[in-house]
Amino acid sequence: MLAVVQIQWWHWAGFLTLILFFLALDLGVFHRKARVVQFREALGWTATWFTVAMGFAGFLVWLRGRSEATDFIQGYLIELSLSMDNVFVIAVIFSYFRVPSQYQHRVLFWGILGALVMRGVMIWLGAELIHSYEWVLYIFGAFLVLTGLKMLLGSDAEEVHPERNPVLRLARRYFPVTDQYDGQRFFTWKDGGRALTPLALVLLMVETTDLVFALDSIPAIFGVTTDPFIVFTSNVFAILGLRSLYFVLAGMIAYFRYLKYGLAIILAFIGFKMLIVDWVKIPSETSLLVVVGVLLGSILVSILAARRRPVPEPEPPDRPRPS
Repeated sequence: MLAVVQIQWWHWAGFLTLILFFLALDLGVFHRKARVVQFREALGWTATWFTVAMGFAGFLVWLRGRSEATDFIQGYLIELSLSMDNVFVIAVIFSYFRVPSQYQHRVLFWGILGALVMRGVMIWLGAELIHSYEWVLYIFGAFLVLTGLKMLLGSDAEEVHPERNPVLRLARRYFPVTDQYDGQRFFTWKDGGRALTPLALVLLMVETTDLVFALDSIPAIFGVTTDPFIVFTSNVFAILGLRSLYFVLAGMIAYFRYLKYGLAIILAFIGFKMLIVDWVKIPSETSLLVVVGVLLGSILVSILAARRRPVPEPEPPDRPRPS
């Protein structure tokens, strides 16, 4: 039996260095100039990131054992499935602001970089709370159950109201905003001074949206494991795959109409698992099978329903010019 390797600071440093290298390669080489990301390219990158994540799970088997590798896979799939729901909200945001296709990757790149920082801070805070007050897990569990029930009973429509977003209100109050896009720039010149472009408002909207989604996903991953390294790495791999996943799924929203209900069941299941942990401990392998089964089941039902009753393409939402 292999000895379990204790996670040291240099494991964290090595992982973060590798991720930053991939991000620099992405923006500095593959997407140095603004261009439209085609479906075939996005599908290839989605498969690449999934393969890298599964390779990392294999590395964890050697480093930390099969149990933690299983926890990583389960956490990764939960975060990835919740990211799929986030994809559809981002698609609505891009439609609302009428973001040109060639600029969408840049928004997603910087949005994901910001999401990594925000989630890193939230994971650290969550781990510290759980370490100091173990009963916080019960609060997380109850929150996830209630969130799952709310998603099951809520409306299907994804609504975006930038005019109600407090971050955008502050940005418009303290910074001038141009009426037109200036290429893929977030800042430009207006009346002799620096001003935000509409693309900057889109980035702020994407960041605040991810913050809202993180309020569900972070407690959910702590329902799988409380190991900060597993929690963080599973989040990172799920977020890194979000860019390419967006370009794969954005045009197929109608084929995932019941995904929300699958996600709701998964959140409620994880929350229930956290609430009964002192009396019944559900094995990681069983929990993984439930997550995979519910996720695939909801996607399959969505595809079958879309084939029987096609859903018309949604009209771009009415909105004022992003000024």
